[in-house]
Amino acid sequence: MNKPTITTIITLFFCFNAFSQGAKGKDWTEEEWKKEKRSYGWVFPHIDKNADGKVTAAEYEEFQKYKKKHPSWKSELKPKAVKSEKTETEPLVTKAPETNEGIPQGIEALEASLDKERMAQMLKRFPEADTNGDGKLSPKEFQAATQMAQAAKARAIPTFDPGWDEDEFPPHAVSLKSPEEIKAIYERGKPARTYAGERDAMSFPRPEDGILRIVGTGHSFTAGGYRTLPSIARAAGFEQPFCLHNGSGGTGSVSYKWEQENGIFRFDGKPVPKLLSAISNAKWEAMIWGPYTADRPKFYTSWIDFCEKYNPGMKYFLIDAWPTLGQVQNQFNLRGNPESESFFTDEVFDELNGAANKRFAELVNAVRETTDKVYILPTNAAMTEAAKRFNRGELPGVQGLFKVIGGKEFSIWRDQRGHLGPGFERLEGYVFYATIYGKSPELISEPIKFSSWNSNPSFLSDELDKIFREIAWKAVVEHPLSGVADENRNGIGDHLE
Repeated sequence: MNKPTITTIITLFFCFNAFSQGAKGKDWTEEEWKKEKRSYGWVFPHIDKNADGKVTAAEYEEFQKYKKKHPSWKSELKPKAVKSEKTETEPLVTKAPETNEGIPQGIEALEASLDKERMAQMLKRFPEADTNGDGKLSPKEFQAATQMAQAAKARAIPTFDPGWDEDEFPPHAVSLKSPEEIKAIYERGKPARTYAGERDAMSFPRPEDGILRIVGTGHSFTAGGYRTLPSIARAAGFEQPFCLHNGSGGTGSVSYKWEQENGIFRFDGKPVPKLLSAISNAKWEAMIWGPYTADRPKFYTSWIDFCEKYNPGMKYFLIDAWPTLGQVQNQFNLRGNPESESFFTDEVFDELNGAANKRFAELVNAVRETTDKVYILPTNAAMTEAAKRFNRGELPGVQGLFKVIGGKEFSIWRDQRGHLGPGFERLEGYVFYATIYGKSPELISEPIKFSSWNSNPSFLSDELDKIFREIAWKAVVEHPLSGVADENRNGIGDHLE
C-alpha cells in the first residue's frame, strides 16, 4: 500500500472518529452541530427525532446504534452521496433511482431509517399529518409533519439574555473599549463570515459623492442583496464598498451579532468584533440589517449609538423580508401548508403585506427615536408584487410560487423556510440599489454581470430582468418608509433633485 493511500485512510479514520465519538452527554443546536461536525452537518435532521431543533445525547446514541446496524447508512440517508473511494466499477457520484410515484428511493430509505420512537413522536405531535388514518406516517405524510414542525419552530418566540433588560452592558463589552483595543482584539481572533467575499474590507478610501461605504449584519434573507448589489453598482459606474459580518437564521440577527461582537451574554469572553473594529477605526456612511423574530428596538439602537459615536449622520437600512409559509400559517391559523398554490390570491398577499407593514412600521418608528435616518428596504412589497404578477401570467419563465407546494423548480420561493428561488436574488439586489441610491435600476444601461450562481438561472430572460427592475422601483417609491419618492416619475428620487 503506497504512502498517499495510507495517509488518506488515516485522515478518513480520524474524520469519522471525530463524528462518531467525543460528545456523549452533550446536546447540539443545528448551528452547533454543523459547526462542529462540518462535512456531517447534513445528518442533523436525521438524528433530531422530534424535529425540535436540537440533537440530544439520547438521540445521538440512538443514531450510533443505527449506524452499526446499517453499514451503508450514508447512501441510505443521503441519496446523492459522494463516495469516499472511487473504483473502476463505481461512479464517483451516484443518483438515486425513483419509485413509480417519482419519489427518490432515498426517501423510502429515510423512512426505514426513522425508528419507531421518532415516528411515534411525530405522529403524536402532528396526528393530522396521518391523512389516511392508518396510524403511521408515509414518506409524504412524514414530510408534511416535518413542515408542521418547522412552522412551529418558526412561530416560537426566542428568549434573550436578561442582560438586555439592564441599562448598561457588562463592563467587559468590547464596544466600551478604545478603537485601538477593539482593533487589536479582532486582529488576534478569527475572521468573521461575510457574504461580500473578497470585496469585503475593514476600510475604504473616501468614494465619490453619493457612494456609501456600508457595514452590515444579516442572514440568508439579506444574502441575495449583498451578493448582487456589487454587480449592479459596477454596471452603474462604481464599486460598492462593503464590510459585513453575516450568519444564517438567528445567527445573523442584530442581537446575536451585537452579543458576538462584544463578547457578552452567550459569547461571554469570546468576542469577534469585526464591525466594531471597522466602525471605530474607519469612515462609513450606512449600515444594513436583516430582521428576526421578536426583535426589540434596543437591538438596533445599540448599533446606532455605537455608529453615531464614530460616524455621526450615518443612514440605516432594514429589509422587511417577504412572506414565508410560517407567516402564512400564523396569519390564517393553518396547521400546515396550503394544499395548493391556488390559495395564494391577491387578497392573501395583500393581507400578508399589510401585516408586515404594520410590524415594521412599529419597529422603525421606535428606532427612529434615536435617529430619523432609519429606512426600510421594501423587499416584502417587491416579492408580493412579483407573486401577484406570476398569478396574472406576467413573469415569463417563472413556474410557481412555493416549490414545496407546487413542486416547480423555478418558483419564487425554493424551500419551506422561504429562501428565494433561482433568479430572485436579482430582484432583492435591485431593491437594495433603488433604496440606498434613490435611482431606478431601469436607468442602468450597461449590462450587469451577475456572479452569484442563484442570479443566473437559464430561464431568466432580458424581459424578466426588465420586469424585476420595474417592480423594484415601484416597491421602493410606494413604500412610506423607504425614504424615496418619485413624483415626476423620471426614475430619480426627489431628494436627489
